[in-house]
Amino acid sequence: MKTFLTQFFTWWNSQTLGTRFHTWRHGRKVGQDEAGNAYYEGGIDSEGRTRRWVIYRDYSEASKIPPGWHGWIHHRVDVAPPSDDYRPREWQKPHQANLTGSPAAYRPKGSVLTNQHRPQVTGDYDAWTPGS
Repeated sequence: MKTFLTQFFTWWNSQTLGTRFHTWRHGRKVGQDEAGNAYYEGGIDSEGRTRRWVIYRDYSEASKIPPGWHGWIHHRVDVAPPSDDYRPREWQKPHQANLTGSPAAYRPKGSVLTNQHRPQVTGDYDAWTPGS
């Protein structure tokens, strides 16, 4: 009952009722990533390509899509990662979620959210002023 209510009243929790109905009617599950996000395809989009979409395991956050799935969902590659033909590139790193706004976010020296002090200004910079 809780899942139904969150899908009925919010758009950021996994999927809406409209997405659930569309997936049930037109979707074919292609695979699932290590975070539990499910990937589907079915129907045709406005450009004549197969429509592809993701249903997130919990909160909808686009940075939770790993690189291989990102390429597939945006039609950059035709082969989805669970396929035998899929080979990740040698330069691809393991997926990391976007940490902005979280306690693990990057905070440079001098940020108001750290106890570190900003580096001292050296004075080798002359600001531009109009007419100079």
